[in-house]
Amino acid sequence: MHPGMMAWWHARRHAACGASCGEGGSRGEWHGWHAGPYGRHGGGGGGGEEFGAGSFGVRRPLRFLAYKLELEEAQVAQLATILDELKIERAQAAVDQRRTTAVLADAVAGESFDESKVKSAADERVKSNERVQVAVARALGRIHALLDATQRSKLAYLLRTGALSI
Repeated sequence: MHPGMMAWWHARRHAACGASCGEGGSRGEWHGWHAGPYGRHGGGGGGGEEFGAGSFGVRRPLRFLAYKLELEEAQVAQLATILDELKIERAQAAVDQRRTTAVLADAVAGESFDESKVKSAADERVKSNERVQVAVARALGRIHALLDATQRSKLAYLLRTGALSI
């Protein structure tokens, strides 16, 4: 990476983390870049939208969950499969979003307004969102079956505190 780009990148990341970055965070701990791979920004707390990642992708959330939940290797492999399937469903929803946006733009740009096209695009968006919701529910069910009671309680804590979003 170009040296000037690194300075911009660091400034952008530190600006995005707000007051919790650096000393004087929520518990007086250092939550910045030096917190290691599973600190505030190092290991996928579910966020990542600023770089175009989904909220529950595969690499970072997998490492984060493997560490936080103390998963065994077999559990990590199964969790990777679950998260990958969820990532694919979300990617398809993003494609559907772009396609319906194009249909809406065509309806507005046309000589006459085609209300049936707009309704069809809106219905497709709803169906796409429903498919993602079903995929998330299915993934959570599979994750629940994969984890033991202690791991499930840790996962629930991560969800409640916002350290992990789905």
